[in-house]
Amino acid sequence: MTLNSLTIAEARDALRKGDFTAEDLTMACMTAMDAGDALGAYVHKTPDLALQQARAADARLKADDAPAMCGIPLGIKDLFCTKGVPSQAASNILCGFKPEYESTVTAKLFASGAVMLGKLNMDEFAMGSSNESSCYGNAVNPWKVDDRLLTPGGSSGGSASAVAADLCLAATGTDTGGSIRQPAAFTGIVGIKPTYGRVSRWGIVAFASSLDQAGPMTKTVRDAAIMLGAMAGHDMKDSTSADIPVPDFEAALTGDIRGKKIGIPREYRMDGMPAEIEKLWNDGTAMLRDAGAEIVDISLPHTKYALPAYYVIAPAEASSNLARYDGVRYGHRAKLAQGDGIVDMYEKTRAEGFGAEVQRRVMVGTYVLSAGFYDAYYNRARKVRALIKRDFEQVFEAGVDAILTPATPSSAFGLGEMANADPVEMYLNDVFTVTVNLAGLPGISVPVGLDAKGLPLGLQLIGRPWDEAGLLNHAHVLERAAGFVAKPEKWW
Repeated sequence: MTLNSLTIAEARDALRKGDFTAEDLTMACMTAMDAGDALGAYVHKTPDLALQQARAADARLKADDAPAMCGIPLGIKDLFCTKGVPSQAASNILCGFKPEYESTVTAKLFASGAVMLGKLNMDEFAMGSSNESSCYGNAVNPWKVDDRLLTPGGSSGGSASAVAADLCLAATGTDTGGSIRQPAAFTGIVGIKPTYGRVSRWGIVAFASSLDQAGPMTKTVRDAAIMLGAMAGHDMKDSTSADIPVPDFEAALTGDIRGKKIGIPREYRMDGMPAEIEKLWNDGTAMLRDAGAEIVDISLPHTKYALPAYYVIAPAEASSNLARYDGVRYGHRAKLAQGDGIVDMYEKTRAEGFGAEVQRRVMVGTYVLSAGFYDAYYNRARKVRALIKRDFEQVFEAGVDAILTPATPSSAFGLGEMANADPVEMYLNDVFTVTVNLAGLPGISVPVGLDAKGLPLGLQLIGRPWDEAGLLNHAHVLERAAGFVAKPEKWW
């Protein structure tokens, strides 16, 4: 087994025993990273910083002052601001932007001794489900079953690709409507979106501020527990960050869920659901039942309104958040003709800097916030959101501990296959995941099996607010029962 294919837990234990150094581990990941350029996962490599951090981690390991993440090489999604390193959110409008500050999440990871290998590809401003809207070009799924290049999912496509291909031990992702869980399912890895407020959003480029949440993308549930512990915690710089103690998530992985209630929502049985997804869901249900959980049918009646409500609220918040990118203070500024004024500069800069999908969402958002349509669209969507949240509250009040659903409506599709489709078809990739963001709940995607073509499929578990510990334990049981160990064959 090569060093870069280790899990966080395996690497942590081996580093503490002195089997190899953090520098050895980082070098192995950098070799894999350079050999994996065909995947388009890394967009800004930081080898000098990585080696500097690895040597500092080795010093801490020698001094017996090593937290769990000490010496662990990570990829960081390009949405996280990293001091002195390009942080573009995969958009031309932020070309050349190097922050003078560190996001809270990366600061916490670095304080725990983690190593940054580089910045990872993503959909522009995190808007997309296929990583095809990036200014850097597509990220590619390392899984390949025919002559097509497949999507790794989005928006955290580079993160998913890098972890699945062993180009790092783990990666950061962000999830606004499924952007951690959907790419995790498409690439056969684990991705957890924590409760809204569990992880600070400070220093993460905003898409939709009431929905965005950062989380880890890892090879195993145990790794997700370890990394989430390092990322989570109260932050005075983020007014939505919750001042709630962070439990020991790894210690919660008892593997015992006897007597726990698992809800199966009838509204998630969509018309035309592929038979493979249906079977996977039934198999996952049986695995949890065999582990001693009680399976109960539940109803989330407002689920059918989740996708339209999400695609009103998220673009509305995006149009507000993206108003700051105007060519005045930082990033790209359009070349102006003689006689052009300030308004011309704004218009040309935004037209050149934003890609088509971002422009579409900004226009939709501006429309639903406009005077004549605010009540008809935005206010109504907010009311629907409250109803969706109430559905979940009632289920949890009735004693349900977690909810099991599919993670995605299909396995990974080919890059370019949806290019000419109705945008709504692409948006349907989020059909099982957006409710979790609208309700602010924790959700995790766990790889459970392969489809007939040999591509990974995942199941999603949704937990009670602030109960990431319980959610991770349920996911740990599901992971162990499924025994998913398949890896993509190296073709890149």
